[in-house]
Amino acid sequence: MTKIAPDFPSPSPVPPTRRRDWLLGAAAALMAPPLVAAPSRGPRQAPAAPVLWPQESAVPGGVARLSLGPSDEPPAVSMRSQGDARVPVLVIGDAIEWTALVGIPLAATAGEASVQVGERRLAFRIAPKRYSEQHLKVAPRTVDLSAADQARYERERDHQAQVMRTWTAPSAAVRAGELQMRVPVPGRRSSSFGLRRVFNGQARNPHSGMDIAAPTGTEVRAPLPARVIDTGDYFFNGGTVWLDHGGGLLSMYCHLSRVDVQVGDTLAAGQPFCAVGATGRVTGPHLHWGVMLNRTMVDPALFIDS
Repeated sequence: MTKIAPDFPSPSPVPPTRRRDWLLGAAAALMAPPLVAAPSRGPRQAPAAPVLWPQESAVPGGVARLSLGPSDEPPAVSMRSQGDARVPVLVIGDAIEWTALVGIPLAATAGEASVQVGERRLAFRIAPKRYSEQHLKVAPRTVDLSAADQARYERERDHQAQVMRTWTAPSAAVRAGELQMRVPVPGRRSSSFGLRRVFNGQARNPHSGMDIAAPTGTEVRAPLPARVIDTGDYFFNGGTVWLDHGGGLLSMYCHLSRVDVQVGDTLAAGQPFCAVGATGRVTGPHLHWGVMLNRTMVDPALFIDS
């Protein structure tokens, strides 16, 4: 019988070694887990908004943040101080959104307050806050002043009032809102801002800064870039340094054992410039750290990540 040739050639025999590899590959494919789609993670979350400093706290001794809206240039903002004078207010931000940072005096009463923005009045509310009371025993001569000490105190008070009027244009960093401060010295907070002070049974003004307990000689470092605007040895404050951070934002450091700078020096953030002590009216070594905004002492804790 005649054989008919197939339409396609017969396959060549597979060598044993290649056949074994093919069988092993097929077995692995059968044993592999099935491919599945990656689980859905849901909608992508927007990044958290950056923390802005200082923290807002519209209470006596706090800071109010007032939205001013957009404009090509920062609006001119001012507020009335004691004596009915107009005091410039720090404005931060950019052409998309400007914000006024208003320091609120410890003596302010709760209720409506306002600032002047150009020709218009911008109102805001101050919430009530009650601060604690602290009783301290100090040298009698620092409470019942002699005639000579009283005269010295008055001279120093008038001088420091001039220092507190310092206002320089805010730096680019300040305008951008880079106002988070470093704590100037490590240590325990021995007395907080706003405490009602009673010295030897006599009530005095509330505490206008933050006290940080530390050994005498501990280095104090600048919380922000700054220029030194005053140094001195004062009756109540002892060794003292004032720093200007721009835009009416000042800071003060009291009871120092050592001052390593002069007026006019510039400091980088974190640079040491003085040392903790126990000079002036004190009960032990510590740093009194004050922060001033539009000539008003405000709570330093609002400027740090606490």
